[in-house]
Amino acid sequence: MRAASTTEPGRLWIIGTVVAVLVVAFGAVTAWEVSDRAAAADDVVSRSQPLSADAASIYRSLADADTAAASGFLAGGQEPLDVRKRYDTDIATASRLLVKAAANSTGSAESAQQIATLNEQLPLYNGLIEQARANNRQGFPVGGAYLRFANQKMSASLLPAAQKLYEAETGRLYDDYDQADTWPYAATVLGLVALGGLVWVQRRNYLRTNRVFNHGLLAATAASTVVMLWLVVGHAVASSDLSASRAHGQESLKVLNDARISSLQARANENLTLVARGAVLTSDGKDQYEAQFAREMSTLGDKLGAAKDLADDTAGRTPVTEAKADMDAWQQRHTAARKTDDSGDYDGALSQVLAAKGSTGECFDKVDRQLDAAIAHEQHQFTTAASDGRGALTGLPVGAAVLAVLAAAGAGVGVSRRLAEYR
Repeated sequence: MRAASTTEPGRLWIIGTVVAVLVVAFGAVTAWEVSDRAAAADDVVSRSQPLSADAASIYRSLADADTAAASGFLAGGQEPLDVRKRYDTDIATASRLLVKAAANSTGSAESAQQIATLNEQLPLYNGLIEQARANNRQGFPVGGAYLRFANQKMSASLLPAAQKLYEAETGRLYDDYDQADTWPYAATVLGLVALGGLVWVQRRNYLRTNRVFNHGLLAATAASTVVMLWLVVGHAVASSDLSASRAHGQESLKVLNDARISSLQARANENLTLVARGAVLTSDGKDQYEAQFAREMSTLGDKLGAAKDLADDTAGRTPVTEAKADMDAWQQRHTAARKTDDSGDYDGALSQVLAAKGSTGECFDKVDRQLDAAIAHEQHQFTTAASDGRGALTGLPVGAAVLAVLAAAGAGVGVSRRLAEYR
């Protein structure tokens, strides 16, 4: 190397080799870093976000099953068929999604632990509900105790485990977001160095030979420039789309799922207030279920306000606005039902809570439908933006590798033409 560097042909050979290595390294690192980010973007769309959505659906199904069980109990010994079907559907949905989560939540000890807890506790909860139904059909007051115990198991074991599963899967989703959004610094630096080297070689060639263009080096520069622009623009577009899917899709979905869960828990507590009839009290002597209802409704109002702020179009804001109006009507009807119950008219209060028309149950159903519509819209927003972000990186790893090889070949041809002049 030292001997070669003392002659112009030797120097040209060294320069050509270094430039070719830089260009190949640029293409290889670009392919590696972009492949890593493309895989993370693909995970966002096809793995982690669906798992996070499934975890939210598990929570929602469990909460809805608890609500349906309490509604069916309040209806008396002859549980309405639609309420029973709703409960059975919720339990079947939660069981199916737990199997799916167990198969796909690989590598997460937290998720595995919560799935094990849910699989263990769900049959016990279902057994308590069946005990409550059997006693209720026979008119035994102990049925209410079974129902309250089942609700306690749901509140103390099942829902916390489902919440932790949701948080674990959502955390993995955000990790994938961060990995996909990280700028490819190594590829960018190598690209700038390779382009700088190519420009320097051509300037050196011009100063020594007074030739403006070297076709091989010019082709190498053009190919490297294409890779650099593709890298910068492609990653910027992908990052923008993924950020949009996170801000206007996933964040909205998280808030809307929380709102829906709060509405379900509020409804369950409203029903249990009539089931318990003051048998379960807080430390300060107030009805525990009524106090929990008030807390969940307050949380619901906060989440609906946050969801409205996050919605970025009319289609997203409209169902949230309507849900807030239905929630306000729900609270008004609940207050009236509590006054009726406190005055001693239990049957009247029961009608105000369970009737098909003019009841709190009607308002709850409207809130649930509006939230379902809002969630479907935001899920579509997420899928569209995240898929666009993933698509912006498609083909870049292979394209970068191919163009880098062509650029290295061009640099070699260009330097070889100069070397041939010395023979």
